[in-house]
Amino acid sequence: MLLLVSSPSGAGKTSLSRRLVADHSDLTLSISATTRAPRPGEEEGREYFFKTRPEFEAMIERGEFLEWAIVNGHYYGTPKAPVMAALEGGHDVLFDIDWQGARQIAEKAPDDSVRVFILPPSWADLVRRLKARAQDSEEIMHARLKLGREEITHWAEYDYVIVNKSFDRAYADLGHIYRAERMKPGRNPWLPGFVEGLGQEQV
Repeated sequence: MLLLVSSPSGAGKTSLSRRLVADHSDLTLSISATTRAPRPGEEEGREYFFKTRPEFEAMIERGEFLEWAIVNGHYYGTPKAPVMAALEGGHDVLFDIDWQGARQIAEKAPDDSVRVFILPPSWADLVRRLKARAQDSEEIMHARLKLGREEITHWAEYDYVIVNKSFDRAYADLGHIYRAERMKPGRNPWLPGFVEGLGQEQV
């Protein structure tokens, strides 16, 4: 399964995604590449793979991305190799991703993709969260808010929508979605053999 989680910046998708991955050993977080500068506390290979613009463009030329887009003047993209390695190892993959990337991946793998959109309880709450983060300049924060209004207009493209009024409740909802989707017959190739074995058991 490809679990695609999107939201406007500050609505909580990163915190929710990382918690879900930490609590489920069969779920792997896809780490994106970007040309933006690291924020304070961010580490190479944990939050992002930080690339120069020429490095990123060379990766595009070599076809190394599942998807990529330009957001707020910076490149963002999903490296293909780690995702394919996780899937081949029997893991589901969670993507902390914007609407453009989610759309690209869902178009390429519609049967495997599950899209979840996280909304803030109010616009004022989103502004408060971004200000409390204090990681961006006023100019960058305004750009994020402008982009967030655009991001929100795509909510109806998603399979599920969670309003993040409470982190614990939103996390429970995300966990229920993941577990329900994981139990669909098509995502459990072992089921036919298991059911056949049940039918052959002697009482």
